[in-house]
Amino acid sequence: MQIEIIGAESLGVRSLCCVVRTEDRKVVIDPGVALGFRRHGLLPHPVQVIASERTKGLIADALKDATDVVISHYHGDHHPLVDANPYQLSVKQVVKLCQRPHFWAKGTKDISYNQAHRAKALAESLGRILPNAEGMKDGPLTFSFPVPHGERDSRGGSVMMTQVEEDGEVFVHASDIQMLDDKAIKQIIAWQPNIVLASGPPIYLPSLTLEEQEDTLHRTLRLAKRVDTLILDHHLMRSKKGEQWLNHVSSLAGRKVICAADFMGLRRNLLEAERVLWYKRLPVPEGWHQAYARGEVDVVSEWSDKVTRVRTR
Repeated sequence: MQIEIIGAESLGVRSLCCVVRTEDRKVVIDPGVALGFRRHGLLPHPVQVIASERTKGLIADALKDATDVVISHYHGDHHPLVDANPYQLSVKQVVKLCQRPHFWAKGTKDISYNQAHRAKALAESLGRILPNAEGMKDGPLTFSFPVPHGERDSRGGSVMMTQVEEDGEVFVHASDIQMLDDKAIKQIIAWQPNIVLASGPPIYLPSLTLEEQEDTLHRTLRLAKRVDTLILDHHLMRSKKGEQWLNHVSSLAGRKVICAADFMGLRRNLLEAERVLWYKRLPVPEGWHQAYARGEVDVVSEWSDKVTRVRTR
């Protein structure tokens, strides 16, 4: 089994997209990307937009010969969107690539109106049914019944987790569980995985209380001690404080608790956490975002050299 993570906050974008290859399957899980439309009152910096363009390209390449596509839930950073903003993956960019793969999708019974609307719009744009895969098994793939998106009974609804098993190796993609509820942790442990990729807690949100952080820490340590490699990213890596939390958990667990960039052998690139800093390093001209949205800007050719010079100072 080969696992490649192509989108995550430690890789510069909002995403938890990965590609899992087995002997006869190529599974693309959560093919979506976003940037956080506003943080600290600022639109995404061009350095983030470069990362977004790169991730969109990687997702499109992965879909070209995919056998399976999994959608864990219908938030805009986890699947192509009909009404995508300039920083997200539009259905139009990948519609032709989505005709061959088999789709395995989260059901729509226990999600918000907005998520259900996105699911319906996506199915109509692709011209195909997105079957409810909850609780199903097919070859190396097993899908969970719904588990909470973060806290139980929150407005986030629920998500579907994915298990991939081959030759005694088990990988689990646990999407936006955020380590905030026991149900998902129990299911993951029951699957006896070697490697888990999950969203860590949203340390960047003031609404996450100290008590919730403490409970989350205990759940994370319990899971970390039952797997060989625990990869935590997504919500967790939207702040430097989250990165510090990850390092602390790793030291406490005495096991391999890492982020997506670490797993891929790449430098951590927490661009959302550094948005204010990048605006100070490289000011953005007035009207730039509007020009980019109109397709009048080649962000890679315009900004890549500037970003490289800043990073090599």
